[in-house]
Amino acid sequence: MTAPSSLTTPMTMHLAKVIAQAQGWIGFDVFMAEALYAPGLGYYANDLPKFGAMPTRPGDTAVTSDFVTAPEMTPLFATAFARQIAQALAHTQTDELWEFGAGTGALAQQLLNALAALGVKVRRYTIVDISSTLKERQRARLIDHVDVVQWVSALPAAMNGVVIGNEVLDAMPVQMLSRVGGVWHERGVALISASPQAENQAFMWQDRPSSLRPPMEVADAHDYLTEIHAQAQGFVQTLADRLQTGAVFLLDYGFPESEYYHPQRHMGTVMCHQAHQSDSDPLRHVGHKDITAHVNFTGIALAAQDAGLEVLGYTNQAHFLMNCGIVSLMQAASLPERVAAQKLIMEHEMGELFKVIALGKGAPWTPLGFAHGDKMHCL
Repeated sequence: MTAPSSLTTPMTMHLAKVIAQAQGWIGFDVFMAEALYAPGLGYYANDLPKFGAMPTRPGDTAVTSDFVTAPEMTPLFATAFARQIAQALAHTQTDELWEFGAGTGALAQQLLNALAALGVKVRRYTIVDISSTLKERQRARLIDHVDVVQWVSALPAAMNGVVIGNEVLDAMPVQMLSRVGGVWHERGVALISASPQAENQAFMWQDRPSSLRPPMEVADAHDYLTEIHAQAQGFVQTLADRLQTGAVFLLDYGFPESEYYHPQRHMGTVMCHQAHQSDSDPLRHVGHKDITAHVNFTGIALAAQDAGLEVLGYTNQAHFLMNCGIVSLMQAASLPERVAAQKLIMEHEMGELFKVIALGKGAPWTPLGFAHGDKMHCL
């Protein structure tokens, strides 16, 4: 697939200038940040379609999205999740919701409808999103909730309520570390072409010796590639600093630290998504595809604790949704809805790979979604 030059050339030229200004090399975290968030050019900052339905048959060209998230798969995800949010709002005695990276607005719309059906009054639903294109799409979808929903680009100094983030942590830039011949390096990006003014730029990997290390020792001496997550941990620390009263629920794909840095996971977790296809080369079609990395949930938990948050629960998505009643919801749903919902909880689909972590301010309590199958002991 060849990306259209109307976007590719400005994106590659922009990155070429960034690399040239940095004396010819940037860390992967800088590259990932520019590739995803450079104003008007990055994947989440341009006008290309991103979220949507899965293709219904091989070769379907009508689907122009790159990936699908749980709310687009079935509203049963939000209906079950709403039960957890209702409990959290009641427990924390708050009436505000905060969502990071709201995508198409599907989760916000479905949660507000489901909470209303439960008799839960939400005073304000604040979406934190940097994409102007996605904000417009969200506004159109949430037209029936204009009296409740607001958009911000940055957090206030103090906030109260329940914070949610579905597939947000995986899109936060990561640093890549490579162990080659027993020596640790930081993996970064350089230009193949010597001239940043060249019409068609190409990028290449380049490693530099570094004092950075994974948070735990990786056994054996074989070459090894992995990531560290300073920005995701910083995000959690910022939440801890701003959140006065409330709870945080983060859902994403990832592992506890012992699995993340397992000796056999020697190729790292960085992946790209485009047109419902996955690949492991973020240096191609920059700006046209999503770049993600799996989440180190142990690092998230430790960052939260160090910043003053309590870890209230950690489990896989299957246990979380079943604790929130998704099985009974499926029994009352249509066959297509049941089939879609099964993907959320089946082990070989999203049920095991996706995890949920809950954080809170104040005394510990047990949220509904972690009543059975809590895996905090694995962190």
